[in-house]
Amino acid sequence: MCRIAGIILDRPTDNTALVTAMANVMAHGGPDDDGIYVHEAEGIALAHRRLALIDLSPSGHQPMQSKSGKTIIVFNGEIYNYQEIKKQLLQKGYAFTSTSDTEVVLAAYEEWGTASFTMFNGMFAMALYNVEERKLVLVRDYAGIKPLYYHKIANEIYFASEVKAFKQIHRGWNENPLWKQLFLIYGFIPEPYTTLENVYALPKGHYAEIDVANNQFSLQAFYKPSFNYTIHNEEEAVGLLKEKLSAAVKRHLISDAPIGLFLSGGIDSSLLTLLAQPFVEQNLHTLSVVFEDEKFSEKKYQDLIINKTGANHKSFLVTERDFFESLPDILAAMDQPSNDGINSYFISKYAKAYGLKAVLSGLGADELFGGYPSFNREQLITKARILPESILHFAGNALPGQYKKLAFLSLQNTLQGNYLFNRGFFTPKQAAALLDCSEEEIIQHINALNSLVTDASCDLSYGEQTSFAEFNIYMQNQLLRDTDYMSMWHSIEVRVPFLDKEIIQLAHVIHPSIRFKKNEGKHLLIKAFKDILPEEIWNRKKQGFVFPFEKWMCKVNLDDTSAPVIRMQQQLQQGKIHWSKYWCFLLAKHF
Repeated sequence: MCRIAGIILDRPTDNTALVTAMANVMAHGGPDDDGIYVHEAEGIALAHRRLALIDLSPSGHQPMQSKSGKTIIVFNGEIYNYQEIKKQLLQKGYAFTSTSDTEVVLAAYEEWGTASFTMFNGMFAMALYNVEERKLVLVRDYAGIKPLYYHKIANEIYFASEVKAFKQIHRGWNENPLWKQLFLIYGFIPEPYTTLENVYALPKGHYAEIDVANNQFSLQAFYKPSFNYTIHNEEEAVGLLKEKLSAAVKRHLISDAPIGLFLSGGIDSSLLTLLAQPFVEQNLHTLSVVFEDEKFSEKKYQDLIINKTGANHKSFLVTERDFFESLPDILAAMDQPSNDGINSYFISKYAKAYGLKAVLSGLGADELFGGYPSFNREQLITKARILPESILHFAGNALPGQYKKLAFLSLQNTLQGNYLFNRGFFTPKQAAALLDCSEEEIIQHINALNSLVTDASCDLSYGEQTSFAEFNIYMQNQLLRDTDYMSMWHSIEVRVPFLDKEIIQLAHVIHPSIRFKKNEGKHLLIKAFKDILPEEIWNRKKQGFVFPFEKWMCKVNLDDTSAPVIRMQQQLQQGKIHWSKYWCFLLAKHF
């Protein structure tokens, strides 16, 4: 797990200082080592900051050059099946001098080219430069777990793991004029957009190929989700899920550095802890955060798993004082604004204090196996959509409170509309009033966010559509992004076994009638592991990983005493709005 950056220009240039500055601003994500590769005659500069987890020796240093000398790589991530790929390459005559997965990636790319990307099971964002052909390839993993951003204008290309690195190129980089509009609607900035003008997220499951000699740029998909239902029997689905999730957890525990699990007490983290125990035995380390307010405590559920596994567990108390003392650092850690992410900040902070270098997280289970309330709203949405769009739009803007979300169901983009009805923040009319722009302009931008989401999901069932939206909108743009920059701020790697390639592919071949059950969240996951998962954990109301934000946020104003902030803060204190809406508004003003 690392941070990478690079520069490609069409003229001979020594970009050593500039690419070093880009990498150094992300040094928190790679404190163990650093390196650069500069080809002045070609205008190429690559930089790497290393967080070492596999092969901690200097043999894992990057940028790394292949044995043939043809290819240079800077790599951020982990390839969990690299040992299997390595065996194939050994049979083909390749030799290796390290035990790192990076060297395997290099050899695989030289052997199979861009087809090698389909072989990798893991999380990765990387740049590969072919010295002989003068071609650079940028690639991002199939689930978009690791970030990669780029900027291309005329004959210049820049890329980095974090958006803040681009500000090292031009301190006065222009803002993206759309970001505040989208942020107030979603609570995050949906890909491919960022806060900076013409800086975009490389789409997941894609690679960009840059022909440096001819200044050609092409974007290609190497992975696309498919929904070819081949499993219609629940017992078959249960058997495969048990087998593949256990194997995925085993893969994600590969590490030469201390690794543990975040144990919240919910189904997902409890299950991962139970599955990990046989593979690590007495070396099972778990951690959790607790609060002074008992209504936020899940300690009794955590204790069930700790006692069952014999885990070496540490709980860390987060108080209101901790929150306010950490708030400046939380804001500094944000690479992109988010209404969430504070919880990830604290769990990563305490993972580092525990002496861990990597933590397993249950992220992805709710999205793939129907764990959110949104999966149970088909009847409500279906009935509402009987009304004409004009009525939905009018009702949403005229009615009070949560009823305003009806306005989202009038959007042309049905999937986005359904998603925002479930998770949207400010309606287009509210956002327009706050930003002094037109409602029509904001609606136009939302409807334009079609791409992958609309193209791949138009014919799916409600359950599958909801899963698709939660996976590709909410998880992609908020949960994964927040987890990445908050964990890397503390030099912690977060691994997500539920996003193992084999788990995603299995979920997409199980018929929705088996994978989703009305009012039974994650029923397939529960059925598969009822023999080890205590009933007290799965047979209770979903709580989620929540902090006492309602109380704490009432006192936050980021030193802004303007009338709009005071007015919204009073609404929060009176219980008229949710804390996340107020926090979203503050960040839109001050990020």
